[in-house]
Amino acid sequence: MKPIRSVHLIGLGAIGGMYAALLHDRNPSLLTVVADRERRERHTRDGVAINGKRYEFRYRDPGASGGAADLLIVGVKQHHLSRAIEDMAGSVGEDTTILSLLNGLTSEELIGKRFGIDKMLYSFCVETDATRERDSVSFTKVGTIVFGERANEHLSGRVEAVSALFEQCGIPYRVPPDMMRELWWKFMMNVGINPVSAILGALYGVFQHVAEARELFRSAAREVVVLARVSGVDLGESDIEQCLDIFGRLSPGRKTSMLQDVEAGRKTEIEIFAGTVVELGRAHNVPTPINETLLRMVRTLEHGYDGGGTGAP
Repeated sequence: MKPIRSVHLIGLGAIGGMYAALLHDRNPSLLTVVADRERRERHTRDGVAINGKRYEFRYRDPGASGGAADLLIVGVKQHHLSRAIEDMAGSVGEDTTILSLLNGLTSEELIGKRFGIDKMLYSFCVETDATRERDSVSFTKVGTIVFGERANEHLSGRVEAVSALFEQCGIPYRVPPDMMRELWWKFMMNVGINPVSAILGALYGVFQHVAEARELFRSAAREVVVLARVSGVDLGESDIEQCLDIFGRLSPGRKTSMLQDVEAGRKTEIEIFAGTVVELGRAHNVPTPINETLLRMVRTLEHGYDGGGTGAP
């Protein structure tokens, strides 16, 4: 597999901004950010600040043709994915590898349906406290990208090429033997931490020090464990405790992505977390009362964004 010499990024939020900075610091000509005219003009005018440093990235219009990327990294939220799929079309060529860092279980299949599942490597980011406020991104811990083919007993040429790039750019990564199990594990983590933190207004420090908050996390995560086992994925209590260990290593004053969204009055990803658990529970006849309650509570928060109870649908 040839070395990766061009990377396109779509989604310059907390996660995308963190990795954009690392790629740009290694080689400014390596990275191109795909952004529409409005975003390009704002980023160019105001700059993008990442850990206090202003970055002036190279930008590309979504409709531009030619010059497909060797690697395309997708870092948008799930409810922006359909638009991102349209915007990334000009960046995908015959030999492009696509990494989707989205939360949830379905983004690879959705992107693969459009561009070919053979272009996808399954992936997610974990162990970061990155936050975004307008055009400013900050983090104290670079997230690890967990990625690979569905199974990785023997590394494919694509995996080796991406691994080499990450090593050159100082991006922590891990290639697990069973990527499907890892995706379910990250899904379980998100289901447990994000809605609970958003509802309570709880920083990571709350989950480090308050036993009741940790137990709320466990209760939501255990419903995912049951569904994973029904789906043929072996998760257990030790996987839940591994998540809590990770939270304990994050900055106590930092916030989950869903808490950031609620505080900013943005649409959350509750549908792909608690909503997915509820849907899978109904499909498999598995009770999911904790996630049903979390789903209703976060939707209520969204409805209250405008102060009149008629906000986000």
